[in-house]
Amino acid sequence: MSSRRDEMLKEMGLAPVWRLREPDSRSSFDELRTNGQHERAIAGERLPVRPERNAAESKDEPAAVAAQASAVPAPGDDRRATIMRMDWPALKEAVAQCRACGLHARRTNTVFGVGDENADWMFIGEAPGADEDLKGEPFVGQAGRLLDSMLAAIDLKRGQNVYILNILKCRPPGNRNPEPEEALKCDPFLQRQIDLVRPKLIVALGRVAVVNLLGRDTSIASLRGKVLDYKGIPLIVTYHPAYLLRSLTEKAKAWEDLCFAVRTMQALQSGAAAST
Repeated sequence: MSSRRDEMLKEMGLAPVWRLREPDSRSSFDELRTNGQHERAIAGERLPVRPERNAAESKDEPAAVAAQASAVPAPGDDRRATIMRMDWPALKEAVAQCRACGLHARRTNTVFGVGDENADWMFIGEAPGADEDLKGEPFVGQAGRLLDSMLAAIDLKRGQNVYILNILKCRPPGNRNPEPEEALKCDPFLQRQIDLVRPKLIVALGRVAVVNLLGRDTSIASLRGKVLDYKGIPLIVTYHPAYLLRSLTEKAKAWEDLCFAVRTMQALQSGAAAST
């Protein structure tokens, strides 16, 4: 196991409980028994390299749709319909200028999202915190560093086949949970980002993200380890990194969720390869 991977797992608070085994011909995962419990670990092999997309496979929208997205909306179009026609530049500008709810009055910056705009992986959190509000980028504080370590532990990296965003684009005062009306105002932006990226898999980080994405007022524990559906896109849930910083004992469960996410993605990629 590489020293880099050791460092990542240590940052997550998991080392030395989980040790990644050297690759072999049997499986990407081996079952480990730790303190009487069965856990899984990645065997050190990297995810299959995503092939370059040709023009027919590109996630980019057709030229006609892109042209429509940049057109001035007709009078009478509602806000959601207007946003759902936007391309990336128009959407980023709309978020930066948004005054749809009261959160705009206290923000330093809007926090749009960051990463590969053609990513297979999408991680959706709750709302910006103080560090994110200052920098205008999601997950840049202590929780962000933990998220980066979590990504590195499964051979992912911010900006490379990963897109990261939040339910809200502005920081709620005191880092409180988003109000339903605030989430409703931001929802068209979120929807359009998902439509433009078209990820293969969504990972919902924390209960707030789950409630807003799935419309289920339920616990993370009851949904872990399941492949759920978000408008035709597979979705799995895990704990928010900020919660893990407060609840260190839950980091082991988050590691299980990451391993499950990798297995799910590998199955999705195998299915896509089989269908071509």
